[in-house]
Amino acid sequence: MSLLPQYIHIVNPKLKHIYLTFDNEGNLIIKSPKMPQRKIEQLLLKKASWINNSREKIQRKKGKVLDFSRALELYFMGESYPLALIPHSKKRVQLDFDGEKFTLFYHTYDETLFQTHVDRFYKKEAQKHIPSHVEFWAEKMSLSPGTLRFRKTKRQWGSCSGRNVLSFNTMMMKLPQDVIQYIIVHELAHIKHKHHQKDFWQLVEHYLPDYKRQVSELKNYTT
Repeated sequence: MSLLPQYIHIVNPKLKHIYLTFDNEGNLIIKSPKMPQRKIEQLLLKKASWINNSREKIQRKKGKVLDFSRALELYFMGESYPLALIPHSKKRVQLDFDGEKFTLFYHTYDETLFQTHVDRFYKKEAQKHIPSHVEFWAEKMSLSPGTLRFRKTKRQWGSCSGRNVLSFNTMMMKLPQDVIQYIIVHELAHIKHKHHQKDFWQLVEHYLPDYKRQVSELKNYTT
């Protein structure tokens, strides 16, 4: 008898079909209208091979959500660095990076607080690193972006609003330098083309002839 994979089922009466997706941790998400459990199980058996292959791809991705109970590593600028958790007497958390390793000093073990400090590190580095590169490419492409915004998101690496406000996912700082440049050029190109049609990709390719390689590398990372 085949074992069904674990999943989270979200019932939405507005849906007409069943949708299978995964979150960043590789958890299977089923979205569907209300239907018999038997029909869900039949679909899971039918899609078993696809589910297993998709989950394996996600689990191989770099920069996944940290599990502080296991051996740790942090990705920064495309490189993997060890992260050590060290208890100390001071009643605060401190995350240090010396170019070779990360060290997180703590008084009370608190994984939520640990993640907050990791997120702060990425945001600080994004705010320090990205604006000058946006300025460089904007001048090169003769484009004028609006405000730059930085925040952690689960889905998008970046976005460009109708008013040309550029938003960048602070988790970009996990990525290699050339992939970061691609995201910047991609969002700047949306100032001129608010779509992903041929004209948009031609503009990206004009400034980044090897952008397809960078797109491929981006797929190896999770937000």
